[in-house]
Amino acid sequence: MFSKETYIQRRSELKRLVGKGVIILFGNNEAPANYPANAYSPMRQDSSFLYYFGQHRDGLVGVIDIDNDEEWLFGDDIDIEDIVWMGFVPSVADLAAEVGIIKTAPMKELSTICCRGTATNRTVHFLPPYRHDTKIQIMDLLGIHPLQQKEKASLPLIQAVVKMRSTKEAQEIEAIERACDVGYAMHTTAQSLIRPGITERFVGGQVDGVARSLAQGVSFATIFSQHGEIMHGNPSDAKLEAGRLALCDAGCELDDYCSDNTRTMPVCGKFDQRQLEIYSIVEACHDYVLEVAKPGVKYADVHFAVCRLMTERLKELGLMKGDTNEAVAAGAHAMFLPHGLGHMMGMDVHDMEGLGQIYVGFDEETRPNLEQFGTNCLRMGRRLQEGFVVTDEPGIYFIPALIDDWKASGHCKEFLNFDKLETYKDFGGIRIEDDLLITNEGCRFLGKQRIPYHPQELEEFMANNHLD
Repeated sequence: MFSKETYIQRRSELKRLVGKGVIILFGNNEAPANYPANAYSPMRQDSSFLYYFGQHRDGLVGVIDIDNDEEWLFGDDIDIEDIVWMGFVPSVADLAAEVGIIKTAPMKELSTICCRGTATNRTVHFLPPYRHDTKIQIMDLLGIHPLQQKEKASLPLIQAVVKMRSTKEAQEIEAIERACDVGYAMHTTAQSLIRPGITERFVGGQVDGVARSLAQGVSFATIFSQHGEIMHGNPSDAKLEAGRLALCDAGCELDDYCSDNTRTMPVCGKFDQRQLEIYSIVEACHDYVLEVAKPGVKYADVHFAVCRLMTERLKELGLMKGDTNEAVAAGAHAMFLPHGLGHMMGMDVHDMEGLGQIYVGFDEETRPNLEQFGTNCLRMGRRLQEGFVVTDEPGIYFIPALIDDWKASGHCKEFLNFDKLETYKDFGGIRIEDDLLITNEGCRFLGKQRIPYHPQELEEFMANNHLD
């Protein structure tokens, strides 16, 4: 938690941006895993509630009545039976005071505030809900069916939250840096463990253990797989095999902020020639972002600059052909890079994605292209601003089913060498990812230590830091 003044100032700015009406920000409740008393742990608070109200306890709702200049924290104090099982928990009034709020009330009185707003035809602002219990709560309070709540969510509130949370305060950047330091420990643990015969599940479990030991936990389900061509390849019981590549995409949450990194390693500790050729292209694309990403530049333009560099290099290997600009315009590069260069990151690993990517990663000037394969997965396209944190995660993947599909249809055949692609079906995939802060003059990677990724340093690290 930051200082009381941080939350007071944030709520004040939110009121100014939204202008009028009643804002309701729902905190999260415990989520049962398989029966009521066995909840997922630790409880994950809603990020926007956390941003403005700062408290992690379940069962809370924050209300900001802009017109009457009132701020409330609603929630029920826990009883003695809960204290026996869970220990002492501060009262709702004490939690409110910690973030500069005077008015509190039990949850049953929340409807009074909502009625006060609707009875006077004032707008009641809420964000798009993503949990079913919150959807039921909104239906009970406002009479809006869950299927209509996404479209009924307040656009002024969404835009205000996105505006505020997109630009990171200095204390937020410091928190992300700390999370990146834990990310370093997570990924170097994986690099120290990788060897033929060990299972994906074991390495993935050790990576998760570092996050649970040094932070609040993982920021998303850890991806660790020899099948790097599968974007979200969760660890399996498969044993790592000599000659393969292992991809690890993992991050943590610490002090309510995230890290997100990806590294791809040779299982035997050394790249073979073919692996090194492809890896060096991804490495060059990853590093090129440092040269072109800066305030005022569209991240979509950075993405396509990377795609052109990748295309040029793949042409040198004979995997692509033809005019580079025409190939990228046609989307031929998406055979190898079917996702965007990166996404916003902060309190959420895909920061604010639940508010609608069209508001987070795009704006009135920069609109998404939902028609072209690959480009339709671009999560961040708008102009960069100082204080933005985005991921830089180019990759090259050889997806057998995609190769077969495009070959059969002849899609982009003037730009792709399908005969050579056939020989790469057993390759897998490579991705390199770091977290990028946009500064006043350019950008820099976050984290005090860079997880090894340049080929020679990576091979040397794996050789010198092997864990039995």
